[in-house]
Amino acid sequence: MDSQERADRRRDDPHGAAVVAEEFGLKGARGWVFHHVRVGAAPGTVVVIEGPSGSGRTSLLLALTGRMRPTEGRAEIAGLPLPRAMAAVRRISGLGHVPGVSDLDPALTVAEHLRERALLQRRFGGSPRALPWPRARRTAEARGRIDAALKAAGLDTTALPKGERTSVRDLERLEALRLSVALALIGRPRLLAVDDLDLKLSDADRAAAWRLLRSVAEDGTTVLAVCGQAPEDANTVIRTNDNEEGAADALAETGRA
Repeated sequence: MDSQERADRRRDDPHGAAVVAEEFGLKGARGWVFHHVRVGAAPGTVVVIEGPSGSGRTSLLLALTGRMRPTEGRAEIAGLPLPRAMAAVRRISGLGHVPGVSDLDPALTVAEHLRERALLQRRFGGSPRALPWPRARRTAEARGRIDAALKAAGLDTTALPKGERTSVRDLERLEALRLSVALALIGRPRLLAVDDLDLKLSDADRAAAWRLLRSVAEDGTTVLAVCGQAPEDANTVIRTNDNEEGAADALAETGRA
């Protein structure tokens, strides 16, 4: 499917979640974690949160995915208001790589991670109509989800040292990122969130990581990505910067060339 076909499909069937925030903020015991966040992003776009470590960027990502309660302003994810509909936002959003929240287990293999996520999806996120399906049909449906997610994440398991039996500890950083994205995509989220995208990546791998997220967005899923430096062609950027009070002011730029 080429870029034009993807764009046409997004218009006809907008799967991704629109992200809207106005004066969005979170205040903790030591002051503002982030505040004055303003953003408006259409479904199926990449929204970049750029800033140094400690500027509130991860907290903002978690707040916009319904996993941290804001204290001021308003936000809507796919029309769902925050913080009132935090549980509903969690159901339509998936976390890729977010250190301390959705870490991969280095002792498990790629296959074990995939099977576990598919099982959790079937038990807690699947349709009730699938409950009476025969076991063979449920297994085939789960395998189909896994294969589609791996393809979307660009992870070729046959190229790994031991295929799907490769341990996470033996994956390269970019491969681990692709696996994290694939695991999130098994749930077919409308919003995908990824933290520390450019951490410990070479220039070539960083470029590949951004191509991955653009591809996910082109397929219709809105992407929220945290990084230290946004790519030049990013069209929606939220910049977080520490100020003298320890707060993080953020402003989104849209339509950036």
